[in-house]
Amino acid sequence: MSIFKSHLDAMSAYVPPLEGRDPVQYTLLDFNERTVPVADHIREALSAFVDSGRLQMYPSYGDIAQRIAEYAGVLDGQVMITNGSDHGIELIIRSACEPGDEIIIPAPSFAMYGQVAGVENLVVVEPQYSFEDGYPVEQVIASVTDKTRVVVVCNPNNPSGTLVSAEDVVRIAKAAPRAAILVDECYFEYSGVTVAAHLNECPNLVITRTFSKTWGLPSIRFGYILSAAENIQTLLNVRGPYDINQFAVVAVSAALEKPDLSMAYVEEVMTQSKPMMEAFLNEHGLRFWPSAANYLWVFPEDPVLWCETLEKSHILVRPKADLDGRQGVRITLGTREQTERLLWVLEGLV
Repeated sequence: MSIFKSHLDAMSAYVPPLEGRDPVQYTLLDFNERTVPVADHIREALSAFVDSGRLQMYPSYGDIAQRIAEYAGVLDGQVMITNGSDHGIELIIRSACEPGDEIIIPAPSFAMYGQVAGVENLVVVEPQYSFEDGYPVEQVIASVTDKTRVVVVCNPNNPSGTLVSAEDVVRIAKAAPRAAILVDECYFEYSGVTVAAHLNECPNLVITRTFSKTWGLPSIRFGYILSAAENIQTLLNVRGPYDINQFAVVAVSAALEKPDLSMAYVEEVMTQSKPMMEAFLNEHGLRFWPSAANYLWVFPEDPVLWCETLEKSHILVRPKADLDGRQGVRITLGTREQTERLLWVLEGLV
């Protein structure tokens, strides 16, 4: 007999295929990460911290939340830092819901939302994305009931890259005023679309972001939440005082000192690599979801062959099936040089 909640035994762990991903041996186009190392000044800041004699001390966060507020264009009290955006997602859902409440998670989407919903024993409502219409705005609004406590807007969506306009997110927020509208802006720097300017208009908006994707720091786990100040105060009551490690704060502080270095990579991906990849796919009549992020979800005739051939060429991509079970391939876009090499391999498969 389990010592834990009975419904947890029926769940499966979320276990991403992370083993064996050697960045020296492979070009990693499988997890939507930054595909090149972080800037030297970030590594130097981390090294200096290790040498500073402070490893035995508890973390202290200084003005990092205020600096992020300035970067995000919100007020100081509208920011809370988290241990990656997954931590933020978990805190929001845990804080908003009780067992049996409803959460609306349009599918397909990032597995973490459903994982946390399962742990909290929630009723999951899943309107479906469509290739033609994208995020199911009208279905989501129609699905709202008096038991809806969270509505998820993954923006842009993973794995499809689908974007929801700020105006539509505000419509959803006003249609579900008693629910937390969890807007996951994990890829904000790539899409350039945010609802941060609407936090005062819609106090039920709760935005999660991360320094994992654009900034290239997934290993140190640093994210943040943007929301109305009263929501942030409540979430601080739930977050532990030491949940974010000092390495993360040091690295992010350094990154924010020279944001242009990270944004230059974003510009190369979105203005050079992504258009190259889209042109190749269109030229060969290959179906892919329109994406506002640094990845494309492609449906070739033989996706297994694509994955195997690319791996033999030391390029990793991510197999990903749609809701009908059709197998596709999600491909992260990296530098122009990496994309040229990717396309050279793919030319032999089309």
